[in-house]
Amino acid sequence: MSKKFLPALFLISFLWLNSTAQNYHEFGFQSDNDSYLGQGSDRYYTNGLFLNFRFATNQAKLKTGTEKKIWEISAGQKMYNPYSGFAPDPARQDRPFAGYLYAGAALHVFRSNESSLKTSIELGTTGPNSIAEDAQELLHRNFGFYDLDGWQYQIKNAAQVNLSAQYTRLLFRNKANSLDFSFEGYTNLGTTFSGAGAAILFRTGNINQLFNSAYEHAVIGKNAKTKALVKREFFLYAKPQLNYVAYDATISGSIFNNNSPVTFDTHPVVFAQQIGANYSSQRFTFDFGVLFKTKEVKSTAKAHQYGSISMFYRFN
Repeated sequence: MSKKFLPALFLISFLWLNSTAQNYHEFGFQSDNDSYLGQGSDRYYTNGLFLNFRFATNQAKLKTGTEKKIWEISAGQKMYNPYSGFAPDPARQDRPFAGYLYAGAALHVFRSNESSLKTSIELGTTGPNSIAEDAQELLHRNFGFYDLDGWQYQIKNAAQVNLSAQYTRLLFRNKANSLDFSFEGYTNLGTTFSGAGAAILFRTGNINQLFNSAYEHAVIGKNAKTKALVKREFFLYAKPQLNYVAYDATISGSIFNNNSPVTFDTHPVVFAQQIGANYSSQRFTFDFGVLFKTKEVKSTAKAHQYGSISMFYRFN
C-alpha cells in the first residue's frame, strides 16, 4: 500500500471507530426567539440563549432499576420587553423590560420503567446585571433592527436563587414503537419563578425509550444497560401543558423589595401548547419547536408565541 494513502486510511478508521463508540458527553445550545416564526413581532419573551454540558455516569455501577444518571451544567439568559423594544413611555408598557442571567446544575435520574426525575438549581440575577439590555442592543445593531428605548424602566437588580424538579413517566407506547405519550409534571420554587405545571407529551415517528431519547437529552450513556430501539430518531411531538404561576419576578419585580418602576401582576393560570420536530443520530441532535402561550400578564398584553432551535453534539 502506498504511504500516501496511510493518513487517509487512519482518518477513516478513526472516524468510524469514534462514530460507533458510545458517547457519554454532550454539549450544545438552545435559542428561543419570536422572530423565528416570521411574524415580525418583538414582544414579551423575546429572546433566550442557553448553553448546556451533560455527562453520563457509569451505568454498570447503578443499582437495579436505575437505568441512567446524567449530570448537567448550564448557563443562560432570558430577555423580556413590552409590545416592542421601542416603548419609551412607561404608561403604555404592557410588560416590564426585564432580563434574567443564570448558571445552574442538574441531575437527571432515569428508571428502567421509563420514569425519571430531574432536580436542578440556578443562581443568577435580574436587572441591569443580567446584561439583557446590552445583549438586545448588540443584536439590533448587528442585524440592522430598530433602535431600542425603554430599558431605563427595567426590573431592578436582584440576586436570584431557583430550585426546580421535573417528573416524567411513560403512559403508553404502541407495539410498533412508533407512537407514545407520557406524563410530565414540574414544580419551581425560587425568587424568580415559582409555580407548578402538568403536561401530556405525544411523540410519533422513529422513537427511543425515554431513557435513550434525544427529547430527554438522554442519548448519551456509558456501559448502557438497555439497547436503544432505533439508531436514529426522527419524530414529531406535541405537548399541551397547564401551568400555575405563583410568582414571576420578570413581571412583578423583586419578591422581597419591589422598587422597580413598571411591574404587573401575573395571570395565575397559563396554558401552553408546544409542537415540534426532532432529529437525532448518535452524534447530533437538531430540534425545532413552536410554543404558544395564553396571556401571562394582567395588563393589555396579548397571548404570545415563539420558536425554539436546539443543536447538540455528543462525544466520548
